[in-house]
Amino acid sequence: MTIDGKSAAVSTSQDDQWRDRKRYLWLLGLFVPTLAFVAVGGYALTGWGVWMWTGPIVILGIVPLVDLVTGVDRSNPPDDVIAALEADRYYRWITFAVLPIQYAGFVLAMYVIARWDLSIVDKVGLSVTMGFVAGIGISTAHELGHKRDSVERWMSKIALAQSAYGHFYVEHNRGHHVRVATPEDPASSRMGEGFYAFWPRTVVGSARSAWRIEKRRYARHGQHPFRLGNDVLNAWLLSALLWIVLIAWLGVQIVPYLVLQAFVGFTLLEIINYLEHYGMLRQRVGAPGSERYERVEPSHSWNANQIATNVLIYHLQRHSDHHANPTRRYQALRDYAEAPQLPTGYAGMLLVALLPPLWFRMMDPRVLAHYDGDVTRANIAPRKRDRLLARHGAADPAPQQAPLVRASPTVATVNETASVYGCPGCGYVYDVSVGDSREGFPAGTPWAAVPDDWCCPDCGVRDKAEFVAASTR
Repeated sequence: MTIDGKSAAVSTSQDDQWRDRKRYLWLLGLFVPTLAFVAVGGYALTGWGVWMWTGPIVILGIVPLVDLVTGVDRSNPPDDVIAALEADRYYRWITFAVLPIQYAGFVLAMYVIARWDLSIVDKVGLSVTMGFVAGIGISTAHELGHKRDSVERWMSKIALAQSAYGHFYVEHNRGHHVRVATPEDPASSRMGEGFYAFWPRTVVGSARSAWRIEKRRYARHGQHPFRLGNDVLNAWLLSALLWIVLIAWLGVQIVPYLVLQAFVGFTLLEIINYLEHYGMLRQRVGAPGSERYERVEPSHSWNANQIATNVLIYHLQRHSDHHANPTRRYQALRDYAEAPQLPTGYAGMLLVALLPPLWFRMMDPRVLAHYDGDVTRANIAPRKRDRLLARHGAADPAPQQAPLVRASPTVATVNETASVYGCPGCGYVYDVSVGDSREGFPAGTPWAAVPDDWCCPDCGVRDKAEFVAASTR
């Protein structure tokens, strides 16, 4: 099995009787949305305020311990079962079931905060727990948002409404997946960049990027972006509607706790973003004057195979395969032998990321080893660049950009007189006679009129230069 013809997945048996050993473990993904009920129920039965802090206790304490006990699972589905595995709707219904549980718990928590006689500490604890639910819920939004089905995409926006981070739907799919592991990506952390420096850069940068993406899409229509069809605006409006209804019902006293749980939720997401591509850099390829970043490879993402975290966040830790095949469903994601591995699962690395000296001590040597001791090949924080280069005895070939390497193979020029073009990664088809009205290309728009920097709207991985002419006029 390969990614782009180069990368080998960890081999598994091609047994005709292959079964997903985690088939029923995936149901544990429904546990995190129930944490609100656990917290409120435990408090009601015992009166102990510690129950209100169930979220961080479970995610930062219990899950990493379970990961240590249960170990890793690097098994992969055989090639010939992936299509059937993805078509099995059992897995889809698990992600669908998350939303009603998540929102029932969210409404219950806000009701308890507003109506029960709780201390400030207990209210803060329950709000933080809901933030952890929202943060893990973004994993569900991530899974749904990458799918082609319009219902799943809208469910992704609904899942993001609690944390008021709906622009993630746009920026992640159309921004991060295009620019991942480059200095231009606000969601790719840099070597020497602590989480507290990364947080404002990614939070502000991601929102700006999402808006620019939608503004550019509407510009191709010749329209302004202030429309309900703007996926940034309609996602933010969902959050506003949700919050306004809750405030009208329960009163303005819940506002600080709504804000706190949202802050915790999207901060948890950004810690995970911080883990996933720390120091990773795609090299620049091509002839002088037409350089571009090399295609995303398994070597550009940090991975982990700890079982407990993987079943809670839908194989997000198999991040290399996700970036190679963004529309692939979670149950079919594969592990790759050459993909760099984190010391432990995402849950265990969350606290490490919050302690920059410990993070640097643990991860910087791994980044250096990944690049065979050549620190110039890493994505380095500009402010730390001189210091890191001096520490590792390296000269600076080109400040703040990747060194140029020869592309192999080079991308061929696409026949621009064809009538149909296909994305070789996910199967998206651009038919000149039909166009793509959502992307701003009316029927009859020739391929030559599609901007050179346009990328596949489904996977966000392949750009125009990589599309394949499927038929000619």
